[in-house]
Amino acid sequence: MIGVFKQKNSINALVLFVYALVLKFPMFLHPVVPVLHKEDNYFYRFILNALDALFHYIPVFFSLITFLLVFMQATLLNTICNYHRILPKPNYLPGMAYILVTSLLQDWNHFSAPLLVNSIMIWSWYKMIGLYGSKTPIGAIFNIGLFIGISSLLYMPAIAFLILLFFALLVMRPFRVQEWFVGLIGFTSPYYFLILILYFTHDLQWKNLVPEITFTLPDLPGSVWITIGITLLVIPFMIGGYFVQTHMNKMMIHVRKSWSLLLVFMILAVLVILINKAGSYENWIVTATPFAVFHGAAYYFPNNKTLPRILHWTCFLFIMIANYFA
Repeated sequence: MIGVFKQKNSINALVLFVYALVLKFPMFLHPVVPVLHKEDNYFYRFILNALDALFHYIPVFFSLITFLLVFMQATLLNTICNYHRILPKPNYLPGMAYILVTSLLQDWNHFSAPLLVNSIMIWSWYKMIGLYGSKTPIGAIFNIGLFIGISSLLYMPAIAFLILLFFALLVMRPFRVQEWFVGLIGFTSPYYFLILILYFTHDLQWKNLVPEITFTLPDLPGSVWITIGITLLVIPFMIGGYFVQTHMNKMMIHVRKSWSLLLVFMILAVLVILINKAGSYENWIVTATPFAVFHGAAYYFPNNKTLPRILHWTCFLFIMIANYFA
């Protein structure tokens, strides 16, 4: 599979879909309905109510939406990596890695607010990379701030990703106060509409606008399957990070900055996990994007192809056993 997805072949888009269907098919065998958590914010609750009106909480429909979302996220991430030359040559490894990564934990196959946040943050990371050398960045900066604001209205802990925007401005742009101010205006724009809605519904209270933030450590994994899944997330990430660091001096400046931004993305995604303890691993999916790109590097860079093949097939076989038989 590594050799197939390492090539930039148009037929690989279809192969990636089949690959995703094989790994994700258990979500159709054991569909679940979404569960609301206290961190889920106004916009997600609105979306869930709308979907309830359409599908009446029929589990398989949520499985279908989840599958399509994950596949589109994988395709978008792969396109971004190829467009910006995150890896030296165009390939389908980031998309393959995203499908693989999001299958390692069963809770990541559920429809959830963090899953929707992932779509927004993949797009936001793409726009942040594009800020380097841009002559007209104001519109892009406002849009990034706007969509991060929407993310926080989907899932409250996603407010931490505002730091990612400021780091992107620090790394990708010369310092200009007006650009930082525009990003902040974009972030707060969705809250203007929220204030209006709360006002006209006679529910405008300070506690409904300012989230209660607490930091908690996640519980230890409750099963051996979760422990192995987390281990298979971390090991390829560390290997990919090593190879990225080794090849850093051969990369163009904007690619180096993109990898630095991706690492900060990972750190902030971990911070999101620590904000307000959730009752499942669904919120951990916000780490899937940086994990997938670093996993893609672990499959791409080694000259000896034995290591990437071992990594891939170990993850693949674990997913098949855990999702189909465990």
